[in-house]
Amino acid sequence: MSPIERNEDAGHPAAAPAREALAPRARALLREAEQHLARNRLKDAARALTGALALAPHDPDVLRVHATCLNRIGRHSEALAALRLVLEKTQPDVEMLDQLARAQSGGGDKTAAIATWRRACDDFPESAQAWFNLARALSADAEVEDAAAAFERAVALAPDNRVARVMLGDALAQLGRIDAAVAQYREVLHTRPDTGHAWWGLANLKTVRFDATDLARMQAEMRRGDLPEHHRVVLGFALAKAFEDHDRYADAYAMLLDANRRMRRDVPWNGLRFRSAVAEVREAMAGPIAGAKAADLGREVIFVVSLPRSGSTLVEQILAAHSQVEGASELSDLEQVLRGESLRRRIEFPGWAAAATPGDWERLGREYLERTARWRAQKPRSTDKTPGNWVYIGAILAMLPGACIIDCQRDPVETALSCFRQVFAAGQAFSYDLADIADYLEVHNETVAFWRALAPERVRIQSYEAIVSDPEAEIRSLLAFCGLPFESECLAFHEARRAVRTASAAQIRQPLRRDTARSTRYGNLLDPLRKRLGKG
Repeated sequence: MSPIERNEDAGHPAAAPAREALAPRARALLREAEQHLARNRLKDAARALTGALALAPHDPDVLRVHATCLNRIGRHSEALAALRLVLEKTQPDVEMLDQLARAQSGGGDKTAAIATWRRACDDFPESAQAWFNLARALSADAEVEDAAAAFERAVALAPDNRVARVMLGDALAQLGRIDAAVAQYREVLHTRPDTGHAWWGLANLKTVRFDATDLARMQAEMRRGDLPEHHRVVLGFALAKAFEDHDRYADAYAMLLDANRRMRRDVPWNGLRFRSAVAEVREAMAGPIAGAKAADLGREVIFVVSLPRSGSTLVEQILAAHSQVEGASELSDLEQVLRGESLRRRIEFPGWAAAATPGDWERLGREYLERTARWRAQKPRSTDKTPGNWVYIGAILAMLPGACIIDCQRDPVETALSCFRQVFAAGQAFSYDLADIADYLEVHNETVAFWRALAPERVRIQSYEAIVSDPEAEIRSLLAFCGLPFESECLAFHEARRAVRTASAAQIRQPLRRDTARSTRYGNLLDPLRKRLGKG
């Protein structure tokens, strides 16, 4: 969930049905619970609801609000049970269907949740809230075209909803409709220049240059004392990009330091704990592990891993231009399969790895393939471009012996700076401090080198600079590693039409450029980073 979603709710609960039949004390407790929920005081809301349920255990209104509270505290199965009781007694309104979908989604049934949100749109077609909720769910499920259409409907019904407009802009950018995305961001900024997320939407395209008027407007907003912190943070990243556009690199660096420092307050990171956890996974999977016996299991999947901003989107776009490959972008399925096995065994991964049999690994591999099968409905092979999957290379080797793993690497100083300039929608908590990025990069390189040495035929290290220097030779080599015949369309990767759900969505639709390096423009400001990375 992005910062803008966390801090601003685009939908508003529908008015509760009349409560004439409810006893005065129960009605008062229910109103008290609703007030606490509106202020996010969940414990107080739960306490009031306990009293209301004691007085009216079967009342639909009490059960509905109780389910809302349960969803908010993560008890989705209980929320689902409460809502089913409500649905036996009353016709659902928009808010009730939303809570039902949230309970389904929180319980892991995303298909049912999306179906429920679709029902809300069918039953209440004039509800901007219903369309917005559906759009968010579709976007999270990588159904970008349908998500954009739903966001457009939400915006048409509620033109002043800046959250929906920004998220529509994001979806349009992913689809390559860059001019339309820019128009949405600009529409928001025309009336609400304090919307940091709209400024960041423009900056995150990487291809839009901020002019002097933009720069002045952003600086004016940063001087406001009443600017909400979450807007101030992302506006800071956008303003750094604007300073870069005007060759003011000292100002850009100062703004990046401030924005990342502010972000770090809400996104903590423990580098030592992470290093220890990665070492534990590596050691567990490097032991006497007997993986799946089917040697070709998973050959239809190409994993693309890396640090963010290291060329992984470029590599996936090259592969997705091939007639046999569908680009699925970033998927959570591998981690969810491993997490599901941990829940079944009641021990965290990799604690159960040594006890897993070849049959277990094959079962997990087939579960992953089943979860990702939709990406191979039109083409026989697909990518999984989740950057952090490098941590699980050992598990991939055990689960899917036929899969290819490509680790994308770029000049470390350029990688670190690019991460430091980026606001990530989720994850990547290491990226908000240069020293943490350097530590993370070191752990990554050590881990990938370890698995590359053990399985060179399965793990490829792909240099971004090598592709830039000699595209055809590198692309031929890349395709050969994946067992794919060369196709000239892969050289024209920027012409491939597909949704790209990463920060490179606009850049990847341009021909390959050789002038993407920017660390030298920061001069000696980056000397401590260079020294830490052994490049000083």
